[in-house]
Amino acid sequence: MYRTAPLGKRPRWWTELPLIAVVYALYSAGRLLVRGDVQSAVDHGLSILDLEKTFRINFEHPLNRLFTDHPALGIPADFAYASLHYILTPALLVWAFRRRPADYRFLRSWLMISTLIGLIGFTLLPTCPPRLLDPSEGFVDTMRMYAEYGWWGGDASAPRGLGGMTNQYAAMPSLHVGWALWCGVVMFRHGRTTWARIAGVGYPLAIALVVMGTANHYFLDAVAGTAVMGAGFLLAKPAVRAADRIRHRFSRSTGKETAGTPANVTAGCETSAGTALPRAAASGSPAGDGSRGAPERLREADASDQIPRQQAPGEAGDSRADGAAAAAR
Repeated sequence: MYRTAPLGKRPRWWTELPLIAVVYALYSAGRLLVRGDVQSAVDHGLSILDLEKTFRINFEHPLNRLFTDHPALGIPADFAYASLHYILTPALLVWAFRRRPADYRFLRSWLMISTLIGLIGFTLLPTCPPRLLDPSEGFVDTMRMYAEYGWWGGDASAPRGLGGMTNQYAAMPSLHVGWALWCGVVMFRHGRTTWARIAGVGYPLAIALVVMGTANHYFLDAVAGTAVMGAGFLLAKPAVRAADRIRHRFSRSTGKETAGTPANVTAGCETSAGTALPRAAASGSPAGDGSRGAPERLREADASDQIPRQQAPGEAGDSRADGAAAAAR
């Protein structure tokens, strides 16, 4: 059986859709607002890459060469990067709405808060992805290289002709990795099969490899995406409780709920299990005080209530025989 939420706390689709639309609009608007600061984005990207080289954690270099040299890896990775982010995440959100209403509000709040934190990162730290750095840095844009196999062009995962609607310098943090981690937790914790739990572990790891191998993110972008989801996880429960308090205060200010009245049965009389029904009043005596609708008083049983004992057939024959003998005498 799936867990169900209390009736008063079950989400409603007509309130959820506008909320999700507002958050997505803020996310898209924030990505577009930071476009144009190309030089700062390139400087930030080079700084991240230099830091990774210092600690020898620039895993995106060998992965990008692997995906470039082997189309059998690069093409599926491009399809995964361009589609799963926008398909699996909403699908799991809808599944949680329908099948896990008791957990949905927390999961939805976790995802939205993390997305808004990522928006702050895009705004404060515009970052050039590896694929847009100078070719001397050794990166190849696999999305552009294998564009003939898919619907995307050279502008990240945007469809051809729609590159102007996306911000290509929003690499830090990687919400591809962050949202994949959210999906993995949902599948692992709430999945009902072993395969769902395996997918919950494998999907975030696979997306982390994909974003680095396609040269769309640095390794530290993936780390930052994980940290953003961790912060969103910690803030989700307080946010849900605060929303409940605000809703409760708003409902009290608009008017108290009316108390329910007990159901009337049998013309205004209430009955319950084990309640004795009043006995019929004695002949000639009024019920109660004689007024209409007054309750009847219970009368104790007396000798007049005894049911005459019926004689057995043998007893009846003996009685007639005794009567005949008495008449003969």
